[in-house]
This record gives sequence, C-alpha cells and structure tokens, in this order.
Amino acid sequence: MTDLTAKLTRIANRAVRKAQETNRQKGIPNLYIINGKQVWQLPDGSFTNKNPF
Repeated sequence: MTDLTAKLTRIANRAVRKAQETNRQKGIPNLYIINGKQVWQLPDGSFTNKNPF
C-alpha cells in the first residue's frame, strides 16, 4: 500500500466513523451489509435484519 493510499484510507475511515456517530445522535439507524445481508444498527446499539423504516 502506498503512503497516499494509506493516508486516504485513514481519512475515509475517520469520515465514516464520524457519520455513524452523527446518525446515532440523531436517532438514525446505520445500515451495514454483512455476508450479503442488510443489517441495521439501531441508535441504542442493537442490530436487526428488519428494515426499521
């Protein structure tokens, strides 16, 4: 991995973590794809495979 790639990866990871935390604070679930399936992390930290909307 080049230095530029590593730096961009760190910046992107920080941005994603910040967006996830902002969603939690606003009560918005975070959506993840795990083993090809959609999984929502609810603001209380629990996970569900049912669409919360």
